Amino acid sequence: MARMNSVAYRYFIAVLRILVAAAIVVAIVAQLERSIGNWNKTGLNVGFGITNFFSFFTIDSNVATIVVCLIGAGFAFARRVDPRWYTVFRIIVVTYMGVTGIVYNLLLRGVELPQGTTVEWSNEILHVVACAYIVLDWFIAPGREALPWRTLRAIAIFPLVWVVYTMIRAPFTTELNYGGKAFYPYPFLDPSLAHEGWFSVAFYIVLITVVVLGIGAVFILVSRKWKGPQTS
Repeated sequence: MARMNSVAYRYFIAVLRILVAAAIVVAIVAQLERSIGNWNKTGLNVGFGITNFFSFFTIDSNVATIVVCLIGAGFAFARRVDPRWYTVFRIIVVTYMGVTGIVYNLLLRGVELPQGTTVEWSNEILHVVACAYIVLDWFIAPGREALPWRTLRAIAIFPLVWVVYTMIRAPFTTELNYGGKAFYPYPFLDPSLAHEGWFSVAFYIVLITVVVLGIGAVFILVSRKWKGPQTS
């Protein structure tokens, strides 16, 4: 690919990243505000509700996207090549957001999640717009370097920790949750809702793990085969 004007293109990417980060912040705040209002009406403990809110993989991934976009905007303004640690952090977030977009749009679209009444436009930003942009960013933003295959180990860490946290925490939430029911952020993790109970839950955990590693491998391959736009 022909080299392009360094300053203009890097500044363009920086501005895009700032705008996306701002949109995610607004979307998260809007949904949290709506949820808090709903919890106050229904009598759910607000502190418990906020903990539940930030136990969603979608919210965690979007918060990480805000961080990666803002840091990336700073690097886009200041330098041509990103440091290795940032590229690793970036591919981790890109993978999680890719998984978020796929899982939501294939399995969860139209399903009311236990976070309070959904803000539709916020939902679309968090599950579609932000996911699509951060994946696109991996292809169009300059500055990344090739990553080794061992990066998959770093990609796998948070999803595994999140699953363990979710499954261990759920039984302890029955006294605080609606109707004494354990809190699971997604219905496919709730053995009382899954068709085959724990067997189905285990299947989905394995399936999503495979998807995470598969998508991460694709992004690593992209980094190794194509450097992306090169700026002068």
